[in-house]
Amino acid sequence: MQTKNKIYFASDFHLGAYPLEQSVEREKTIVQWLDSIKTDATELYLVGDIFDFWFEYTTVVPKGYIRFLGKLAELSDLGIKITFFKGNHDMWMFSYLKNELNARIIDNELELNLNGKSFYIHHGDGLGPGDAKYKFLKKIFRSSFCQWLFARLHPNLGIGIATRWSKHSRISSNAPETFLGEDNEWLIQYSKEILTTNHYDYMIYGHRHVPYDLIINNNTQIVNLGEWINHRTYAVWDGEKLSLEKWR
Repeated sequence: MQTKNKIYFASDFHLGAYPLEQSVEREKTIVQWLDSIKTDATELYLVGDIFDFWFEYTTVVPKGYIRFLGKLAELSDLGIKITFFKGNHDMWMFSYLKNELNARIIDNELELNLNGKSFYIHHGDGLGPGDAKYKFLKKIFRSSFCQWLFARLHPNLGIGIATRWSKHSRISSNAPETFLGEDNEWLIQYSKEILTTNHYDYMIYGHRHVPYDLIINNNTQIVNLGEWINHRTYAVWDGEKLSLEKWR
């Protein structure tokens, strides 16, 4: 039997994003990838924006994603630990995925120690310099009062508003984003600032939609997981090294 010793990281599936036909095809591709890792995975970290919109009412969750959620249920039943990070598109996760998949839900950053190596993991939204408008909106959207207000909307209205909003998001254009250079990538700037006071062997992010794998400050590996619209990239830790890979 194959040894289950690998830990996988992926982000920014944006399931449910406009156009829906492409989202369904993307979901099928992601399910194929998940099926391929079930033989050697011990853990799976989904680092935010897995859904283009997600809100859990008390008794209602958004329609769709049945193939994806079913495959995650299979992985969970096989003993693979699943961790979700809240992204800027799916920050309204509460207890549904925890109850159904035995998943862990992470609000912001997570620090890990694996085989003596230190990891810092965050979706990446609201970090680094600039983007003051979003940072302000994030505080509002994360507030319990805002969540209570939105829950007062009928799901047809609330999810309908989110679906229309999705048509105008950066994902809807399907245009790949480009690497701006080490000095201009805000997550790299943020990481360098963090490393002035703390050391991490590995720093993993999503959000930026540009996959990259760099060594900064001489000995810290920083990986951006990219997205699954154009790149289909993910990272894997085999107990000794972290590598950025591309699915097929």
